[in-house]
Amino acid sequence: MTTRHLETSRSFPVTVEHAYETVLVAPLTDIFRRRFLAIPRIAEVIGQEGEWGAAVGQTRTIRLSDGGTMLETLTELDRPHRFGYSIGTIKGMMKPLIASVDGTWAFASTDTGARITWSWEVTPTHRLGRLAMPAFARMWQGYAARAMDQVEQILLP
Repeated sequence: MTTRHLETSRSFPVTVEHAYETVLVAPLTDIFRRRFLAIPRIAEVIGQEGEWGAAVGQTRTIRLSDGGTMLETLTELDRPHRFGYSIGTIKGMMKPLIASVDGTWAFASTDTGARITWSWEVTPTHRLGRLAMPAFARMWQGYAARAMDQVEQILLP
């Protein structure tokens, strides 16, 4: 199956270290508090032991506002440059569209602070997922813009 690359970036007037440490541990319900069209907000996170980012292999279940769930597994920690995760065991409205996701948050220095890039490598389900992926990608861009707005609120209170 062909994956679809989705990505958004924004710069903030903070250090790379501050951006990394803040985004890594920020509650998902704070970053993804607003839905965008068919992509629901994150309602709660369950099954997380300790602070997120303690070790590669940590898992947690993301419960979406539409009742769906996804299992997130931390796959990479490269302080303060990037962290990665995979999303699988998808249940609910997104299950017919998405088989899995590999996500990354990357942090780079700029002249004015830190550039944060959030990306997804989405593996669609067979036929239905591939057909719906262009529309999903457009919705994801709106969802990601709202998430970056929330990151700004968290970084620059």
